[in-house]
Amino acid sequence: MSTEILTLDAGTERASETPRAFLVIHVDGDPSSRVVDLPPEVEVTFGRSRGATMTVDHEKVSRLHTRVRWARGAILVEDLGSRNGTWVNGVRIATPTRVANGDEIAIGPIHAVVGLTSGLQQHAAVASADACEARLIAEVDRSVRYHRPLAIASVRIADDAALDAIARGLRPMDLIGDDIGDDYLIILPELDRAAATAALAKLEPRPTATALAIVPDDATTVDAAVARLRALRRGAPIAPAVESVQVGPAIVIDPAMRRVYELAARIADSTMTVLIYGETGAGKELVAEAIHRGSSRRDKPFVKLNCAALPENLLESELFGYERGAFTGADRRKVGYFEAADGGTLFLDEIGEMPPALQAKLLRVLERKQIVRVGSTTELAVDTRVVVATHRDLDAAVRTGRFRQDLLFRIGGFTIAIPPLRDRPDEILPLAEHFIRQCATESGRSAPSLSPAARDALVGYSWPGNVRELRNAIERALVLGGEVIGAADLPDRLLDDARRVRPVATASSVRGQLAEVERTAIVAALEADGHNQTRAARRLGLSRRALIYKMEKYGLKPPPTREG
Repeated sequence: MSTEILTLDAGTERASETPRAFLVIHVDGDPSSRVVDLPPEVEVTFGRSRGATMTVDHEKVSRLHTRVRWARGAILVEDLGSRNGTWVNGVRIATPTRVANGDEIAIGPIHAVVGLTSGLQQHAAVASADACEARLIAEVDRSVRYHRPLAIASVRIADDAALDAIARGLRPMDLIGDDIGDDYLIILPELDRAAATAALAKLEPRPTATALAIVPDDATTVDAAVARLRALRRGAPIAPAVESVQVGPAIVIDPAMRRVYELAARIADSTMTVLIYGETGAGKELVAEAIHRGSSRRDKPFVKLNCAALPENLLESELFGYERGAFTGADRRKVGYFEAADGGTLFLDEIGEMPPALQAKLLRVLERKQIVRVGSTTELAVDTRVVVATHRDLDAAVRTGRFRQDLLFRIGGFTIAIPPLRDRPDEILPLAEHFIRQCATESGRSAPSLSPAARDALVGYSWPGNVRELRNAIERALVLGGEVIGAADLPDRLLDDARRVRPVATASSVRGQLAEVERTAIVAALEADGHNQTRAARRLGLSRRALIYKMEKYGLKPPPTREG
């Protein structure tokens, strides 16, 4: 009897970081053994035939006796109709059988023990503070926009091995990122408070301290969520959570703005004329659109006209239309805005700029629900809901004779006042981030993030032009900035205002200041120890790995070695 075994890559060294499957072969009468690799997705056959992968010249082995295959993480053994059969752990198999690590396969005089190793695990990645903040911004926006839960946990982990173990225990969609010192943030999408608490409890080893914030229940912005985590960690009282409201394209966080949209929803389905007060650019048109969308007229036209954009002689013809020959150049009949909005809503912006003579005609239309085209004497019935807006004090205009009091009584039956953006600071950064994503999408590029200095400048500015000015500032910054929008990319007036007025401290600014302190301490320690990383890490109370990570984080490269 002779036994010849041809192996596949038997002497090839495998990469230690990848999984490996193999067979440890023992042959009866041979005191030695050998290892045969099982390459992924490759069939390995045993038999007397030279066509078999492993040729076994023995009377108890058929020409093609057994097939072994490692595919999709499983090792399958199949008997190929042999005379003496294939045996797994002493049992003859009739169908393809899955084997595990340590199982024994018997083929005539051959005994093969299955080996399956998972390979070495790579260290799980820990995101940098900037990458973590960018992911937070995206996840918070998704959570608020689609009303999906998002859990953010602040954990304290002092040991590198524990950090790696915890990172490996997270789901693929989760992220752990650097925060401050030994504190880390864990982002857990799609988990509510109960599910997030259970997931954190399963982490091994369990972090020594944990604080948890849920978006949108506890906060609707990144800064608000991080501030809540900080307060929870130090045991400070927590301010009541502010819920967000998504109304069409508007992002509503401030309580005063929530009341504005609640009023708009209550009055939406009535036939009353609505007067909207607010500074230029504060969002009067968005409120008017919300009224239209909330009404039974939502499927009919929503027509907008800025009364300050046209001279008096054109404004009347645009509002009410005109007949052919009504004036020079009127070569055909034209439908006016009231007719165009029939059945729907007509939004007249800057009503305070309407000339007094035209105010009388508008009052008549509002009272009679009929219009007369310029150049005609025929009255036409229209069913048009009118919403008007102005930035002027109409009561003062009435006293000076610039606005008709009877018209003010007619349009002011229900009045909504919109606060300026400077009085709702909680909305500045969410609106800025919303405009960044929107403008970046329109220009076909990825959305950049805001640097801490840019955030401080945005929050510290008074925004006399309100939301419109904010959008223009963001559009300018996207043209000038790169992957991160810095303060220098914003208009100069924002920076001048920030120099005069001390910006409001935010969680981002505090993180930036602490990061600068940490960077300075690392530089000093490295210089004191001659750039010896081991001694510098000991001086700072860190592990050498943690020091190297922080050096990479702050862009601190070791000095080049000198040759010669």
